[in-house]
Amino acid sequence: MVDVSSEAKSSATGVTNPYRRTEHCDKIHAYRCDKEVGVIGIDVSKDHLITSRGRVRRYENSKKGYEEILKMKPCTIVLEPTGVYAIRPSQYFKEKGIKVLQVSPNMLSREKEFRGKKTDFYDAEKLENMVNKAKEYDYNPLKELVTLYLFLKDIETKYKNRLKRALFLVNDNDKVNKDRLERLAKGDFTREELYQLEYTPIVLEEIKILAKNLLEIQERLKEVRRMIEGQVPQDHVLLTIPGVGKLAAGIIIGIVGDIRRFPKPESFVAYCGLDPVVERSGRAVISRGISKRGNKYLRSLFYFLAVRNYSRNPTLLKFYETHKDRLKGKKLYVALARKLARVVWSVWYNNRPYEPVGVILVMQK
Repeated sequence: MVDVSSEAKSSATGVTNPYRRTEHCDKIHAYRCDKEVGVIGIDVSKDHLITSRGRVRRYENSKKGYEEILKMKPCTIVLEPTGVYAIRPSQYFKEKGIKVLQVSPNMLSREKEFRGKKTDFYDAEKLENMVNKAKEYDYNPLKELVTLYLFLKDIETKYKNRLKRALFLVNDNDKVNKDRLERLAKGDFTREELYQLEYTPIVLEEIKILAKNLLEIQERLKEVRRMIEGQVPQDHVLLTIPGVGKLAAGIIIGIVGDIRRFPKPESFVAYCGLDPVVERSGRAVISRGISKRGNKYLRSLFYFLAVRNYSRNPTLLKFYETHKDRLKGKKLYVALARKLARVVWSVWYNNRPYEPVGVILVMQK
């Protein structure tokens, strides 16, 4: 019977393991081939960490589990960045002096399809041999700030919608501004022309609570916004794009992280969910709009910037003038948002200030 406590052994000819045959050593990163370096792949879930080696291969995703893994004295840990559940162990191991590498989920997914297997233990083993395709983990405080900002924006929207509903029940005016919010939060309804209905007292209490909470959320949003803008360097290349301010640049950077993971503008546009869906059958070509399968916050941001600032951006203005007769309404602004996403990718990926190539010459003609 195979001894389950056996671990992989390195040799001049390759790496062997009682469970499997792995890639030849010359195809694996230096970390994997060095006999003095212990590389461990970890498959992360909410409750457990599955390791690629060790006598026990299932650990709790908690401090207790992290300490048990540290007893194996790993020098390098390779894992998949599975959202929030991978952040804590990654940061914990990094602060303990362990080199933490992360493999792109898309890259790991392609490996799974090629092998035709899908188990947590197999994924951990596969991660161990993917150090040459992994990138070092780096904590990004801007990402956490952007996540908090977007969360607060969602709450603000929900409070506003609920407040408008409540105002409609007792008043003909459901408009919300700061002065009115401050009065409503204090329970001052003297300026309101209210319907005196059976449910009015209950709804007024709800309005008071909603107004007070909405004011507090808006103050927190201002604080987080200042913090985001403070994290964006003054000379960041995205700030050279007309219409893209510090807040917008901070949100883009916080969500995307490393633009190098998108080697082509099409992949970045698809990540934003702005890629067009086209169906072809024979000679028929049918457009189904955009996929909306990407990041909804980036998609909304680019759409908002395109609508508000297209006239300030020479590239977008030229695109607008060229296509305004063919595209109408929302379709035109979606196309402008997609164009802006491509501009953002080009400027950021090439790390060059924005230049309206060809626009000046066209306008002169």
